[in-house]
Amino acid sequence: MKLIMKYFPNLLHRQINQFSYLIYLYEYWNNFINLISKKTFNNFYQNHVLYSLSVAKIITFCPGECVMDLGTGGGFPGIPLSILYPKTNFILVDSIKKKLKL
Repeated sequence: MKLIMKYFPNLLHRQINQFSYLIYLYEYWNNFINLISKKTFNNFYQNHVLYSLSVAKIITFCPGECVMDLGTGGGFPGIPLSILYPKTNFILVDSIKKKLKL
């Protein structure tokens, strides 16, 4: 989580809490659905969250804008970006139905 704060120091308290809790959600659901590789889970924030947020360094999403994450798989980059841009509508699409359940 410190890594996220290093590159995104202006996060709101709510966003920090959401990013902090994200690893526990993925750990739980990964046991049932295999959202991400267990080999990369130890570096969850670096390999998945920060990588997803790197898009935000070159693109700014506007409030009310609708963005599609086609082939989202485990929810990357859509879920981290939706935390970073809570007023932007992210639609996550994938062909594997079990990964879209919740």
